[in-house]
This record gives sequence, structure tokens and C-alpha cells, in this order.
Amino acid sequence: MGRKKKNFAGKNRILHFVVVFLLMFTGVYYMGLNYVPQKWYETQTMLPNQVESYYVNQWCTKDFGRKEAILWDMTRVDCLAKDYAIEFDFAKKWAESIGQALYYSKMTGKAPAVALILTSPLDYRYVKRVERLDKGIKIFLVRAY
Repeated sequence: MGRKKKNFAGKNRILHFVVVFLLMFTGVYYMGLNYVPQKWYETQTMLPNQVESYYVNQWCTKDFGRKEAILWDMTRVDCLAKDYAIEFDFAKKWAESIGQALYYSKMTGKAPAVALILTSPLDYRYVKRVERLDKGIKIFLVRAY
């Protein structure tokens, strides 16, 4: 009786594909989690799961700036500091915060700044998006996770 050889070539290819795919996926995921911003930004750690106004009140104290400063066109700057017009927003709303910060900067003559509220480590990807603009926008980070 002759022995039959089993053909494992097809199974090996599938296994090889699955292993390579998993390694690539975990590498991309790992790089996303370990993103370090280009600069070390001023960061404050605060309680998670709060509303935006909580973070504004904690950050923008009387000795730092004026909260909810109303401009002549009835828009409100979240925090009007000595040097900056700061817009607070959750990191996933990064684009909206940039637009408001640039507008408030133009209206007040102060430098634009955003305070991005990070609710998870994955939110650093939004910091990277703001960095790419390179419009002279100061970035503050609120770590709320």
C-alpha cells in the first residue's frame, strides 16, 4: 500500500495571509495609539465625561483670562486670555474649533488658539490634523480619559 501525501500548500497560503494581515493591522493600530505630537503641548488632566463648559471653567480662571467673552457681533469666545483667543472643543470637532479660533483671532487681534479635549488616546489623530494646517494656531490639550 502506498501512502498518500496530503496537500497542505493551500492551507499554508491562507494561514500565511491571515498572519501577515494581523501583523499589519496591529502595527497600524499600534502606531495610531503611540502618536506623539510634533511639540509638547501644554496639557491639563481633568475629569472625564463632562460637558465642554466644565473644561472651560476649569482652565480659564480669572487670573488666566475671561470666560465667554462676548464680541460686538454677539459671538462668544470661550476664553479670552492676554495673548490668545481660545476655542474649546472636543477633539473630534477639530475643524470647527479651528474656524472659530481664526475668526475670534481676527475679531480681537489676539493669536488664535484651540484647546482640544481628548476623550481617548485615539483622539491624538485630531491633534495631528491641526498640526498639518500650520496656520500659527496655538494648541492646548485637555486630557479627559
